This record gives sequence, C-alpha cells and structure tokens, in this order.
Amino acid sequence: MPLTDLPLAECLDFRPELAAPEDLDAFWARTLAEAEERAGDPVLARVDNGLGLVTTYDVTVTGYAGQPVRGWLRLPAGAREPLGCVVEYLGYGRGRGLPHEDLTYSCAGYAHLLMDTRGQGWSAAPGRTPDPAEPDPGAVPGFFTRGIASPETHYFRRVYTDAVRFARTARELPMVDPERVVVTGISQGGGISLATAALTPGLAGVLPDVPCLSHFRRGADTAAQPPYTEIAEYLRLHRDRTEDVFRTLSYFDAAVLAGRASAPALFSIAMMDPVCPPSTCFSAYHAYGGPKDLEVYEFNGHEGGGQVHLARKLAWLRDRIG
Repeated sequence: MPLTDLPLAECLDFRPELAAPEDLDAFWARTLAEAEERAGDPVLARVDNGLGLVTTYDVTVTGYAGQPVRGWLRLPAGAREPLGCVVEYLGYGRGRGLPHEDLTYSCAGYAHLLMDTRGQGWSAAPGRTPDPAEPDPGAVPGFFTRGIASPETHYFRRVYTDAVRFARTARELPMVDPERVVVTGISQGGGISLATAALTPGLAGVLPDVPCLSHFRRGADTAAQPPYTEIAEYLRLHRDRTEDVFRTLSYFDAAVLAGRASAPALFSIAMMDPVCPPSTCFSAYHAYGGPKDLEVYEFNGHEGGGQVHLARKLAWLRDRIG
C-alpha cells in the first residue's frame, strides 16, 4: 500500500491554521445546556450475555433534545468498588452490536460504556438508536452532509451532544469512579472522543485512534475513500455552496475543537490511511490542548495499530487510572 498523503516528516510539521467560528463556544454551551435541561436518569437493565466473568447492562441515556440513546455497560462480574471507566464511541456505520462483544476493557478491570451512534449500524438491529430528525433531501448518502445547511441542523450536533451526555452519565453511575473516566474511539469514534474531551472538562484521558472528523476541508480534498468523499460528492452537485458547507462543518471539526481539550491524550495515526489521511489526524494532534503522546504506524492503513496499539492503550490506562 503506498503513502496516501504527506510523508511523516511533513506531517510532523503540518500545522494548518483552522479558523474557529466566532460563536463556537456559545453554540456548544447553548446546545449542551439545552440537552442537560431535558436529561433524565439513565435506565439500566441487566441482560443475559452468556458469560460468567462479565456483566452486561442495556443502557438508555437521554441525549440530544431528550431523545433516548442506547448503549451497553459492561463490568467485571462481581466488582465491588467504583471502577475506572472507558467510554467508547464507534467507527462510521457501526452499531453497538451484541451484549457479548467488545470485552477487552471489562476483562481488563474497567467499566466499559459503549454508545450506539444514532442512525448508524444495522437498521433492523434490536435496540438500535434512530436519528428522528427530518430527512434532508439535499444530502448525499451517508452522514457528513446530513443537515449541512446549518450547524443547528447538522447531524453531528446531535451525535456530539449524545457523546457528551454519555461521558457525563458515566460519572454519575454508582459503579464508576467519576475521577477516572476516559473516552476513546477509532476513526469516527476517535473524532467524537476528541470533541467530547473538548466539551467535557475534567476527564482523566482521551484515546483517539486514526481520528476522523478532523480538518474536513483537507479530508474532502485528499481522502480516497469515504466518508470524507461524501463532502466532495455533495459539492460536485452543489457548486455554489462550498463556503457555507465548510463553515457549518467548522463547528464539528475535531481539529478545531481539540485545542479546547485538556485531558492527557494518546493518539494513534497510520501513514497509509486512505480513509483518514494522516495530515488530517496530525491537524488534530498538533492542535490538541492537553498533554499528549503519539504512536505512528508508518506502513498501516485505516486499521492503524490494531491489537498492537490496543496493548499500548491498556498500558496507558493502567498508568493513569489503575
């Protein structure tokens, strides 16, 4: 697989100036305050996962506009004391899956709260989180241009609000130590984790892997595979909307929001990634406002560091939240 973007030396020096909207902080303060006003208590229902060493709960959290968002909470069976918690956000198109999946963090001794991404995943899956917003007839297939006419209506306004609500809910659970909550995700989930860290002060850490949703303009210019290509396809059809599209997306750009985050971070970036070009990921890494470490996988694509990097993340978690 060839390099898909700038070589490593140039990525290490790549620090684009990304303009933040003047009302960015006010926009998110208002959005999250509205969500908090409509927030209810989370609903947890234990489910049979067929496992003896991990306990799973079906979780419902009130997200954007008070809408229910589903997830799983997995715990080491028999845990007695409040645990460190890993809140995880999913990659593009993925749903929360089945109760017995994704056991690494719970088997490592952490509470693991996994958020279902509204509107994504298997459409007939039980417990899937819908996105009840009105369909956008102008959007191209996918989610990057859904509601693109305004930041008020854009899809990721709803998703980021859901994500912040999940992180805040984790701190309120009796089985979780509120001082030891970390957020993580791969690709789309990596970008969501960065946005959540920017919008949720006091997290213990953030672990973004090959983070998507970063420097949308460069992604649209250079990515060879979706989802950034959705933006280019939309603008191929709507030639007069370029400025307005990227202004809307700037409210959700993880590379713009990252400077507002302060939690310790461990990034991973892959240099042969055709989905999230490495320069987009480096844009978020360089802008990140807190202490940060980085692992670069020079000969990997969008799979990034895979299980090798997962071991690195587990060691990082042990060092910081026990």
